[in-house]
Amino acid sequence: MPPKVDHLSRHPEAPGAGATLDQWLSYLESIHPAEIDLGLDRVLMVLRRLFPRKPQARIITIAGTNGKGSTVACLEALLMAAGRSTGAYTSPHLQRYNERVRVNGKDVGDKELIAAFCKVEAARKGITLTYFEFGTLAAFVLLADAEVEDWILEVGLGGRLDAVNVLDPDLAIITSVDIDHVAFLGNDREIIGFEKAGILRPEIPAIYADIDPPRSVLQQVAAQRVKLQRLGHSYHIDDRDREVVVRFQDDDPAISLPTVSLPVNSVAAAVVAFRELEPEQSPDSVAEVVARVRVPGRFEKLASHPDVYADVGHNPHAARWLAARLESMKSSTGRLIAVYGALSDKDVEGVVLAMSPIVDQWYLGGLDCPRGLAIGELSERVASVDSGLDIIESTTVSGALQTALESANPNDLIIAFGSFFTVAEIRRDQEAR
Repeated sequence: MPPKVDHLSRHPEAPGAGATLDQWLSYLESIHPAEIDLGLDRVLMVLRRLFPRKPQARIITIAGTNGKGSTVACLEALLMAAGRSTGAYTSPHLQRYNERVRVNGKDVGDKELIAAFCKVEAARKGITLTYFEFGTLAAFVLLADAEVEDWILEVGLGGRLDAVNVLDPDLAIITSVDIDHVAFLGNDREIIGFEKAGILRPEIPAIYADIDPPRSVLQQVAAQRVKLQRLGHSYHIDDRDREVVVRFQDDDPAISLPTVSLPVNSVAAAVVAFRELEPEQSPDSVAEVVARVRVPGRFEKLASHPDVYADVGHNPHAARWLAARLESMKSSTGRLIAVYGALSDKDVEGVVLAMSPIVDQWYLGGLDCPRGLAIGELSERVASVDSGLDIIESTTVSGALQTALESANPNDLIIAFGSFFTVAEIRRDQEAR
């Protein structure tokens, strides 16, 4: 666990209102000795100075191992289409910090971010905040200043002790529970489920978007008398060739959705949440809205001939979804080529085990970033799963993609994945072409 810190220790001087966003982000990285310091006490102290009362907005909090970003994007689009002013807070970002906060579908600008940072800095009065905690409070300020009606907040890590959880939600969504962030959440689904169930509140509505919730989640639901809508119980998904049908246990009509590139469970959870939040809205336009939703880095198509897709999946749970999706698209005459880069604290072996049955050739790239795996160690860990894998190494992810493209045929399929850092580098490379 992160070391204990002096919450009132001295720190570098704040950049001020005239500084650039990059200067502020560098400052945020310097004011706490740990990248992650789970706990709500410090964040609550600053929150109460910023917001003496709960913000006048409807708050939707979304936790889960995978699928959070897709759920946020779909629900955001549905609420805006219904005429609701909507803000969204997600993390991490792919290429620009501004991506973390959207107001009515648009990323906030540097000027607005800096103004929010100044307000948080004035309110914290020496209390140490991590980069994520500071940014979360700034996001709350931005959404409050924009006076949006709905706040959709994505949990960064876990749930119970995540900074987002300082606000009581009016609706909670748990997308999935699986193994990730072992150093902070443990390596047991029951323990992780307990942490994610920390976003629940007594008697508020909640959605569980996966078919197999841990007992720890259901125990918290029962203890707090949460009004839970659960996949496989309150609602069902029929995943057909060209459409997805969401059916309900009550008398409400089923909702037909187009097949999209996002996880079906996440899309369905957003639809169920929209139905809960806006029961008077007609379901007729839901399919049209969902069909337009795109999430950067979530099975995002970047090029054709050969097709190149990018996905931020970085744990075995995400890799299993990705493998199933790719298997349905794989050509009988083309190869499936993986371009992979990973962080050192991720379950590389579990990811490779999930993907190796469908991958014909691996192009591995090193990541030059905090916790990034250099090519030597990455290659060793991938090969440890199966010494017979066809592996080609590059020092960078962009180099791995370039080598893959040079050897690919037009009917091959390339998937670049492994982390947000991997996809960010791949997207920059493609944009430069």
